[in-house]
Amino acid sequence: MTATAPLPDTAGLRSRFDAELANFLDRQDPDWPDGAPRGVFRTLHRFVLAGGKRLRPLFCYWGWRGAGGADGTPIVVAAAALELFHAFALIHDDIMDGSERRRGEPSVHQLFADLHARSAWRGDAGSYGRNTALLCGDLCAAWSDQMFHECGLSTDEVHQGYRIFSLMRTEVIAGQYLDLVSGVGDGSVASALTVIRMKAARYTVTRPLQIGAALAGAGADLMTALAAFGDPLGDAFQLRDDVLGVFGDPAVTGKSILDDLREGKRTVMMALARDSADRNQALRIKTLFGNPGLDADGAAELREIIVATGALDRIEQMIRVRTEAALAALEQAPVVPEAREVLAALAAEAVDRRL
Repeated sequence: MTATAPLPDTAGLRSRFDAELANFLDRQDPDWPDGAPRGVFRTLHRFVLAGGKRLRPLFCYWGWRGAGGADGTPIVVAAAALELFHAFALIHDDIMDGSERRRGEPSVHQLFADLHARSAWRGDAGSYGRNTALLCGDLCAAWSDQMFHECGLSTDEVHQGYRIFSLMRTEVIAGQYLDLVSGVGDGSVASALTVIRMKAARYTVTRPLQIGAALAGAGADLMTALAAFGDPLGDAFQLRDDVLGVFGDPAVTGKSILDDLREGKRTVMMALARDSADRNQALRIKTLFGNPGLDADGAAELREIIVATGALDRIEQMIRVRTEAALAALEQAPVVPEAREVLAALAAEAVDRRL
């Protein structure tokens, strides 16, 4: 394939992804089973279309363009399908983490728990919320598969990309389990880095890039080059995400800066802080970190310890090193020049952000 159409801007692409997601969801409306309450459908429609950076569809699209694929509706639809899988991952992750907010709104399980409580229904509101959200996530995963297969590309092209799509799904679920294991393990820097590579980094950058490239018929050399770019960039993205989870502005990120600390999320940053803490700092970390009753003052004390131990500075250095490695690999990657320029800009957007 050869690229012939003008390269659209990133904002325009995001709008096209959203339009295709809205079209797909609207087509599901008439097929919603008779007699089934429509609360799940309405909630998912709102959740999927309510914001999000659309990074995974963007990387998928530019993986396609980087491999020489031309712009067109089918690749936009295929890339947008990854956002439905992302919705599945977010909904389930919020349940497992006990996160009450997502994108500035109540998380899906919290929405349904609140509905149960307002309606004065029988049973436990929290259990109802979690169970309903699990079904919502499952439905998003099924819809993602459907949308990907119905994108309009040829059967052979879809099969080429679907192999990587399937690998991505397996890695995400395995990474989520590894995250659970790490929560009861040693909490080392090495184990935390393994979790972010499996659970988030490849799923955010590498696999979407490779899915797009595979759809375009890319060979092994390009797939390897995209991994050399995507893996360190995905790591840097997740390290930035962990920093924002503790030091970000909730009004901008849409998430509480207490959740990760209350949960005791085993991030690289916290592993570094523990490794460098003195005796008093270590005792305070043990007391405060993972305490579900942690308040704003306790969180502020933990942030001071993270800074004082040098953990924040070391994370920033790790982000810089990985970003530089990704950009160096991109320079050598056999992608079309226009795609290289856009991918470099996306790399900067992924790591230099407040969201």
